[in-house]
Amino acid sequence: MSYLEYNRETVPTGLSKVLYVNWALVVLLVAVCGVGFLMLFSVAGGSLDPWAGPQMKRFALGLVMMFIVAMVPIYFWRNMALLAYLGSLLLLVYVEFFGDVGMGAQRWIDLGFIRLQPSEVAKITLVMLLAAYYDWLDVGKTSRPLWVLLPVFIILVPTALVLKQPDLGTAILLVVGGAMVMFCAGVHWLYFGVVIAGGVGLVSTVLASRGTTWQLLKDYQFRRIDTFLDPESDPLGAGYHITQSKIALGSGGWTGRGLMEGTQSRLNFLPEKHTDFIFTTLAEEFGFIGGVSLLVLYVLIIVFCVASALKNRDRFSSLLILGIAGTFFLFFAVNMSMVMGLAPVVGVPLPLVSYGGSAMIVLLGAFGLVQSAHVHRPRGR
Repeated sequence: MSYLEYNRETVPTGLSKVLYVNWALVVLLVAVCGVGFLMLFSVAGGSLDPWAGPQMKRFALGLVMMFIVAMVPIYFWRNMALLAYLGSLLLLVYVEFFGDVGMGAQRWIDLGFIRLQPSEVAKITLVMLLAAYYDWLDVGKTSRPLWVLLPVFIILVPTALVLKQPDLGTAILLVVGGAMVMFCAGVHWLYFGVVIAGGVGLVSTVLASRGTTWQLLKDYQFRRIDTFLDPESDPLGAGYHITQSKIALGSGGWTGRGLMEGTQSRLNFLPEKHTDFIFTTLAEEFGFIGGVSLLVLYVLIIVFCVASALKNRDRFSSLLILGIAGTFFLFFAVNMSMVMGLAPVVGVPLPLVSYGGSAMIVLLGAFGLVQSAHVHRPRGR
């Protein structure tokens, strides 16, 4: 049932909206960001520069943005979904020609006060448009082939643009995040089964082609696969990052070495210690207990989002919340799997903890959408 079918008197108005904010979710987000500030302070040797200080300023900006977005009625964001999606596509096209290059990839737009990564925006606008699409579509048409092709196209367009940067990690998040919205909307599971089976078949074919006259990958690409499966086979080359990450994870033990006492990060053995591999710094300094504590905070954020979605009788709002929660879950699940050697290193940061301005601001803005859906959900008189 659509939001506009409800009497507007059942939705909070004016300053009363503040009372309906999901404050437990706000506290959890602040707690996770606080962990990030502490770790950035630690990896800098006990200094707010060059990472913790700027990150705090971006957090303040993101928090203000979250509350501004939360106060805007959810039906406004539904009506803006297509425009926001098209805007993110334009940014992805722009960055392809005029973007800043860093670490071998062209992914950023320099705005002066911050470097914006359009792919971060695309993750959220994709969820917005898919939620609006399935809110508009009659439920009985959800699994019909013609009506499944359009959302697949909507997902593949930004994915193709992101792959050209290149950014495999974000491309994977776009595909899986979009698929999660489709699944939550009620698309039949057989579609997903066919795609998964096709993926397994493709991987099997690629591996079987090795050493044959019809080999599908270059030799160096197969060596990357070998390194992922056995990092110790090249500990000083392609396997260096994950080898050092595992050493840091294991050396933390149950309670860790203590704040600013991690040898792997302090002695610069750990690569990208303030971004992609910041979780290993946390595990080394605060041990298994510290790592699990952060994971519990993440899980609680997901739980509160899902609970809000289940209580919401507006289809767009429910799908939007579930889509953002699913994207958030993919962020930390992929990052933690990556640094533990359970997944290839694809450059996915740890949400709200890793250093990065655009990622934090966009993610807090996304949680503003979650709050808007929560605040403005239709309630009984």
